[in-house]
Amino acid sequence: MTTKRRALLSVSNKSGIGELGRGLVELGWEIVSTGGTAAALIGAGVPVTKVSEVTGFPQILGGRVKTLHPLVHGGILARRDLPEHLAELAAHGIAPIDLVVVNLYPFRETVSRPGTSLEEAIEHIDVGGPTMVRAAAKNYRGVVVVVNPGRYAEVMTQLREKGDVAEELRYALAVEAFRHTAVYDAQIAAYLSREEGDFPPELVLAYEKVDDLRYGENPHQRSTLYRDLLPTPGPTLVGARQLAGKELSYNNLNDTEAALDLCREFSTANPVVVAVKHANPCGVAAGASVAEAFRRARDADPVSIFGGIVALNHKVDGECARLMGEIFLEVVVAPAYSPEAVEILGKRKGLRILEVLPWEEPRGRDYVISRVSGGVVIQDNDRLLEDGGNWRTVTGGEPSAATLDDLLFAWRVVKWAKSNAIVIVRDRTTLGIGVGQTNRIDAARQALARAGEQARGGVLASDAFFPFPDVVEEAAKAGISAIVQPGGSTRDPESEETARVAGITMVYTGVRHFRH
Repeated sequence: MTTKRRALLSVSNKSGIGELGRGLVELGWEIVSTGGTAAALIGAGVPVTKVSEVTGFPQILGGRVKTLHPLVHGGILARRDLPEHLAELAAHGIAPIDLVVVNLYPFRETVSRPGTSLEEAIEHIDVGGPTMVRAAAKNYRGVVVVVNPGRYAEVMTQLREKGDVAEELRYALAVEAFRHTAVYDAQIAAYLSREEGDFPPELVLAYEKVDDLRYGENPHQRSTLYRDLLPTPGPTLVGARQLAGKELSYNNLNDTEAALDLCREFSTANPVVVAVKHANPCGVAAGASVAEAFRRARDADPVSIFGGIVALNHKVDGECARLMGEIFLEVVVAPAYSPEAVEILGKRKGLRILEVLPWEEPRGRDYVISRVSGGVVIQDNDRLLEDGGNWRTVTGGEPSAATLDDLLFAWRVVKWAKSNAIVIVRDRTTLGIGVGQTNRIDAARQALARAGEQARGGVLASDAFFPFPDVVEEAAKAGISAIVQPGGSTRDPESEETARVAGITMVYTGVRHFRH
């Protein structure tokens, strides 16, 4: 049995593997390897013992079975501090393996390619690699396990300077290895379960760290941004390209996500601009041009937009950029920018400019996860798109095309405002938004007060039904012409009668849109 220390190298990511192999050989190590890794090492001038030479058995089943053998796993799993383990190794002619360098088949990269079939994905599920990694990590006191090429230099430095790897680093590498296999399995589980209609009995999430943020919601809170490890269909904030500006903060990300959620409600057939402050819309408007839409959204609440977030569903041109440059904004996010717009907005050093594409590609399953003590609550995101086809008019005549357009606009805005929420709209522009109140009448009064005299002739949207007719009474006083709400209250007849007497058209959607 060899007295040399033995390293098993089998990697998908071959970055730095030749240099590592040469360094180990210079220190007197024997290198055992498989397939493509062996070829890369030999090409780099590193002498290699193939796994099949160790096991006396060729790789079979098209490479599905290479390292699953007692002569490999016995050498990895034997505890060096137990004489009976060492005796068994000697009895069976098994040489210890002291270093395992493995990273896994590129499953994530495979399923990220458009058109990847289920069969292709399954063939890129690694079996032998995770088994070796877990075995080595379990036995970290006797075996060094490395899954990250970025660790090669650190390991080689300790081997050269100390002749071995310190237990502190061995432990850290083992933790990293278990995390590596856990994330790998989570990717596979997530991919294979994407088409399931129900929530799984166990929830496994896999994310990779993007960067630490300056701080969380407040300066005393730490915060980090993570990216979903599997590709997410449609536009995502984490996948956005930042064209200019400072790094994004926790609050920037939270508010920008709220702006994107609302902006995606609208087709790109017409420009729509959404202004958000503290995760609530403060001004939303459509226009014949993107500049006009921005001007109307800004003027809907010129105070709240200061220091806010703006999302646009159209390419930002120079005219729109000049208007945005006149006020202080934290973030602008859009599907595209003209060179002139980037130049203008880029001069505002504090302004983050984000480009998000594609805009309207289907998103697939989309979850919202909320933390509660001891666990999480998960639900489908509220992506229900409504065109008014199932709405029911209960008072007044059928709304005109223009009124129906405003009712739809108001309904899409109120869906993304924090409950209790009321939105006043006229000419596809918000006039007043009441959000986050503990009762609906206060939300209505807030929205109507902000709209002022402009509310006359406008429409009102409520994210949930009216438990009392008081909201309709306030709407009548303000001159509201039409109301859209879910309906379903036991006191609907009272609200309907109040609307009928006031000459208000009232429409029931049958759908509630709470957002807490």
